[in-house]
Amino acid sequence: MSLGTDTNPAPAAAGAPRTRARGAAALVALGILLSRIAGLVRQRVFAHYFANSAAAGAFTAALRIPNFLQNLFGEGALSASFIPVYAGLLARADDEEAGRVAGAIGALLALSMAALVLVGVLGTPWLVDFIAPGFEGGTRALTIRLVRILFPGVGLLVLSAWCLGILNSHRQFFLSYAAPVVWNAAMIAALVAFGSGSNQEQLAVALAWGAVVGSVLQFAVQVPAVLRLATRLRPALDTTSVHVRTVLRNFLPAFVSRGVVQISAFVDSILASLISASAVAALGYAQPIYTLPVSLFGLSVSAAELPAMASAVGSEGEIAAHLRRRLNDGLQRISFFVVPSATALFALGDVIAGALYQTGRFGRADAEWVWGILAGSAIGLLASTLGRLYSSAYYALRDTRTPLRFAFVRVALTTALGYALAVAVPPALGLDPKWGAAGLTASAGVAGWVEFVLLRRSMNARIGATGVRPRHAAVLWAAAGAAAAAAWAVKLALGPRHPLISAGATLGVYALVYGGITSASGVREARLVLARLTRRPGR
Repeated sequence: MSLGTDTNPAPAAAGAPRTRARGAAALVALGILLSRIAGLVRQRVFAHYFANSAAAGAFTAALRIPNFLQNLFGEGALSASFIPVYAGLLARADDEEAGRVAGAIGALLALSMAALVLVGVLGTPWLVDFIAPGFEGGTRALTIRLVRILFPGVGLLVLSAWCLGILNSHRQFFLSYAAPVVWNAAMIAALVAFGSGSNQEQLAVALAWGAVVGSVLQFAVQVPAVLRLATRLRPALDTTSVHVRTVLRNFLPAFVSRGVVQISAFVDSILASLISASAVAALGYAQPIYTLPVSLFGLSVSAAELPAMASAVGSEGEIAAHLRRRLNDGLQRISFFVVPSATALFALGDVIAGALYQTGRFGRADAEWVWGILAGSAIGLLASTLGRLYSSAYYALRDTRTPLRFAFVRVALTTALGYALAVAVPPALGLDPKWGAAGLTASAGVAGWVEFVLLRRSMNARIGATGVRPRHAAVLWAAAGAAAAAAWAVKLALGPRHPLISAGATLGVYALVYGGITSASGVREARLVLARLTRRPGR
């Protein structure tokens, strides 16, 4: 299936900006990779002690609150409203006004978060009934207790998002995306320290306190860099600046837009809770895996491109041409990595889940359940990832309303299809209800494609044709399919083996075959990766 139309190559003059953008995206990707590796280690330790128990479901549901708010502010509202204004002021060398804007937004955000934490702690029972309506008795009581412990850390995680906005605008990408490593490390320490001598409920409580300590550390490690870069920073509740008012005016639609998208995760949790607490836990194990490519490749490229796209100057036609070049280059890079990621999740999800989680209480059957959820997520993985870059292009144009409209369409479809595939269809087909969790990710994938098509069509009408070249897409999918077939042959030949041995062999063959075919086919991204891998140290 074609993802777009052929586009003319960018002129040679665009080489330097492209190189800088690739370097920035690489720093974002490295930071995200480190934080996600830490997250997967945390999940492996979590699986060792909790597996798919009711306590695991309670903690997974409770943890959605800080994750929701951090993603909402960090990857959406602040990126869409604050970075274009702040980066624009820096591009015009107006450091005084930039510091004023950053200080005002930081102060307003801190005040808002203090109020939000208070309301959240008081309203936790109603909040839990919303995010996990299927929970009853002890599971519901534990979830309420965990959410109340976690809420104070939410404010600091959101302030970390403010740090991210400042650091990214100064083109300092690594620290803000690597900072969650300390959050995960604090939780791992809590699991190891209390795992042996506590029952599951006590361990869940200790883990929640570990998350709060991690929130403090995640904010603290970024503050020195923010103060060093934003030398004119002046925190004050000041809304008189026209630029502050611009941020606030754009914040609400961006907030609602990202909120609508984030609600999709809550819809999954709500519907999964109607299946069982164990389904919530299984979904929690799958999500760090299938969101990794979205964050590692989609977010890294989008985060690096947003300040560059927002700094474009010139006539309307020149700005449109600039956006087309950056969009098309970013789409090519993203697709090179996400196409094989989606194929691997669909074909080799059991190998991946087994290698990451199969330990202690978490067995082979648990890994296969997670595989089903990963296979469903593979349907919309490419659309969701490419859609992030299109959303960044809208934000660079100071348009936060168009992505909002399409986000509403996505959530409506996710909810309707999710209920059908997760709750109604499995019993009708005589399937074990637990497999409805796979229907949740499959329905979200279909909705993601609809949103992507709407985003691309609207953007193309504004700036001209954009998208992944058809030949490029065909080569990537063919290479991924051939790699999956080779990996399956290795998997069958190995037979039952330790999960790490099986994963090392099958995924190693998968990567080699995909890289070899794409490189031989002249795919630029493959050759760039090969060049980096074969470059001598010091060169």
